[in-house]
Amino acid sequence: MAATSVNYQCPNCNAPLTFLPGHDKVTCEYCGTELEIKAVEELYAAKEAAAAKAQAAKEAKWDTANAGSEWEKEEAEMMKAFTCSSCGAEIVCDENTMATECCYCGNPTMLPSRFDNMLKPDFVIPFKKTKEQAVAALKEFYKGKKLLPDAFTANNRVEDIQAMYVPFWLFDSSVNASGSFEGRSDSVYETDDEIITTTLHYNCVREGTMSFERIPVDGSEKMDDQFMESIEPFDYKEMVPFSTSYLAGYLADKYDVDAEAAVSRADARVVKSAESCLENTVTGYTSVSANNDLAVIKEENDVHYAMVPVWILTTRFEDKPYTFMMNGQTGKFVGSLPIDYGKMRNYTLISFLIGAILVYLIAWFVM
Repeated sequence: MAATSVNYQCPNCNAPLTFLPGHDKVTCEYCGTELEIKAVEELYAAKEAAAAKAQAAKEAKWDTANAGSEWEKEEAEMMKAFTCSSCGAEIVCDENTMATECCYCGNPTMLPSRFDNMLKPDFVIPFKKTKEQAVAALKEFYKGKKLLPDAFTANNRVEDIQAMYVPFWLFDSSVNASGSFEGRSDSVYETDDEIITTTLHYNCVREGTMSFERIPVDGSEKMDDQFMESIEPFDYKEMVPFSTSYLAGYLADKYDVDAEAAVSRADARVVKSAESCLENTVTGYTSVSANNDLAVIKEENDVHYAMVPVWILTTRFEDKPYTFMMNGQTGKFVGSLPIDYGKMRNYTLISFLIGAILVYLIAWFVM
């Protein structure tokens, strides 16, 4: 049978603990900490329990089975689907709307395709911002951008900005979170010939319950995650049960990231938020750091499929796509722009010449 060994570490400095013959305590030879054998056993039993709890948290699953629903036959017959011949994006709309250009890559060729393999959303946030407001925001975005190429602004087709519903998976959960943090308190005092710093280490254990509602994870591979996060948040209080009437005249992106595939991002958001909540309760120390033993166990959870409103325009310039997005509910705006390097060189040269002239004039007056 293979032998097993446990390496006990000092809770204050993490150096190895050593049992010295003739003593009834375990000693840290590095910092001098002495611990009763029973205390060491209790400490490591607590660590093992925390590790088991963390493993259980990793194995806890989200209930994704009830996210979305099946379309009624009459509803499905009213829907159309189009596929971009360039990037493969799949766009759906009602029978009276036509997808003429890809929102993501700007490709003008959208091929009719079969409407299937798409769940019906549970909720939708209706558009509040109009096309006129989206166009005005885009024009305002261009203002003051002196390094924009003239050809880009002249051919940008701001009037072609499109309204599209983007698929999102919304995760709700009540969780029990626990973890420990190292608090460090530094004190400094000076003598005649030296400065002495004393650091005390504290193991701070925290546990609590918290609830998360509407943790958003977008369901589109084509949608730039950074762009979507930049136009968040959406006000989910204005979310209403989905009806096909909200799609009248609008496009909708067909999700290609299902609820199960979105779980890892939802978990990451929950863990990050839970750790931050616990850490914020550890106060009064010079510095605080997590001990990487956080366990977040989902006690109750629910997942919903929703559509959120986005105004989007993708323009190709010198064979590169530049995308602009506006939150169709709040008006928050984000976009990417090209740079005219010829203008940049000219501005740099002019700035250099002005600087040189000013230096010359100052030197002339001083002399």
